[in-house]
Amino acid sequence: MNELPQQLVNGLLLGSMYGLVAIGYTMVYGIVQLINFAHGEIFMTGAFGALTVYVYVLPDGTSMWIALPLMLVGAIVVAVGVAVGAERFAYRPLRTAPRLAPLITAIGLSLALQQAVWAWYPEAKSARTFPSIPGGPFELGSVTIQTGDVFLLIAAPLSMAVLAYFVMRTRTGRGMQATAQDPDTAKLMGVNTDRIIVIAFALGAAFAAVGSVAYGFKYGQIDFRMGFILGLKAFTAAVLGGIGNIYGAMLGGLVLGVAEALSTAYIADIPGMDKFGSQSWADVWAFVLLILVLLLRPQGLLGERVADRA
Repeated sequence: MNELPQQLVNGLLLGSMYGLVAIGYTMVYGIVQLINFAHGEIFMTGAFGALTVYVYVLPDGTSMWIALPLMLVGAIVVAVGVAVGAERFAYRPLRTAPRLAPLITAIGLSLALQQAVWAWYPEAKSARTFPSIPGGPFELGSVTIQTGDVFLLIAAPLSMAVLAYFVMRTRTGRGMQATAQDPDTAKLMGVNTDRIIVIAFALGAAFAAVGSVAYGFKYGQIDFRMGFILGLKAFTAAVLGGIGNIYGAMLGGLVLGVAEALSTAYIADIPGMDKFGSQSWADVWAFVLLILVLLLRPQGLLGERVADRA
């Protein structure tokens, strides 16, 4: 029990990263009813965009405090560019097609982005070392926060605050809410739904890019396959929270992160369950949690039962 505060903090930090990526899934689904399974790879391209800025744009010896905002800009530019391009050339032509067509397209785009980074980026075939934030870990009582988590600790709540303000207080945000509720009526009321959909893709990609930089700082390396499992977990977080609900996406991420941290820390202590508490079983418990939520509350923690939109 002495480790409980530490494990809770670990889980909340991990869940914050899942939540940042899950926002992209839930925003796109809420507006166009599309599960963008390429979103994990958009997250991955953001990480490589940040690394490209650090390795090939900035001069050697640049202070991390100067490099960090430029890396963040690079990650966002690359991720948003990929997401907007995907919406324009892959998803928009299929907007009126049966739902299976854009779903298959999303899976194909996911694989294409993986292989494009693998083929184009130097040394992407193996994990690339990501720069680190200088300084040692921070001690808060019995809780230790690693240096790589400091960025996530600041970026996640700030990103959610910015998103909440944008959606609730701006004209574009209200247009997004109207489009999510009824795109045909929103169009009749003067809302440019095509523009709203592009903005939804771009915003989701921007938050995924922030999450990708946090991932690099947290784990110290990135590779072209990093978006697959994390993307699935982020999708799981979106479903847990109630897909289509942006606050639910972050809540689902936090629940998933805490569940992972506690399962790997305590299940091994149960007699006869020692092997089930290893880190390799963390993914198993994450998806077991998803199954339980879908069985007990299919609409998610903050979701509502609504009629299927034609």
